[in-house]
Amino acid sequence: MLSDGRRASRVSSRVSSRAETAYARLRDDIFTFRMLPGDRFTESDVAACLGISRTPVREALLRLQGEGLVRVQFRSGWEVVPLDFGRFEDLYELRKLIERHAIRTLCVETHARVDRAVLTDLRAQWCGPADAAPLDSVAAAARDEAFHIALVRAAGNAEILDTFAHLTDKIRVIRRLDFEYDSRVRVIRGEHAALLDAILARDAAAALELIGAHIDAAHAEVSKITVQRIQQARADALRGQPDAIRMRHAL
Repeated sequence: MLSDGRRASRVSSRVSSRAETAYARLRDDIFTFRMLPGDRFTESDVAACLGISRTPVREALLRLQGEGLVRVQFRSGWEVVPLDFGRFEDLYELRKLIERHAIRTLCVETHARVDRAVLTDLRAQWCGPADAAPLDSVAAAARDEAFHIALVRAAGNAEILDTFAHLTDKIRVIRRLDFEYDSRVRVIRGEHAALLDAILARDAAAALELIGAHIDAAHAEVSKITVQRIQQARADALRGQPDAIRMRHAL
């Protein structure tokens, strides 16, 4: 017979597992626009759809709220945070400032905290055979994030790295769309290789020009795709989406 402590531990473990399941499902629905920006829903909506209680749903929603993906609406449950393109423009500008600083540091600084050795590892990853097996969009997006975080980390400023990591979390919802087409992934691969070559050669002017163009192109591409995907998702919603959590669309 289980003791009260062990029983409570098992209950807590089940709740945590269900909260993780709810979090993964909601996050995926938001990222794929099955849950549209501005959609409103209740904890009961999600609980009924997933066949679980409201407690793990609430845990999942609080976690998503911390990531800026949902927010509480007074007397009307929750809302998928509307996309603010002006805010994303600000975030991409900040991204460019941070990455330009990191790349300038990697090109010109000789301080012990600057880790240029990582550049060789990155070059091996990004400058391999052009016919290497393609990654799916999720894996490609994660690999791209890791590449840019590695460059900022190599510059040696822990506080800047922490800011950059949080910024990366904030733009992920649209940034990942840059990797849905193989042709775009090939372009990004080439841009990364050229950037690494310039940094390894300590050609700061070329490297700064390359990273600026790289980020601007990415921002323009994801902004365009985001608008297209939202329009398509709204059209699909009018025809009915049985796999999506049912919600009330904001007026």
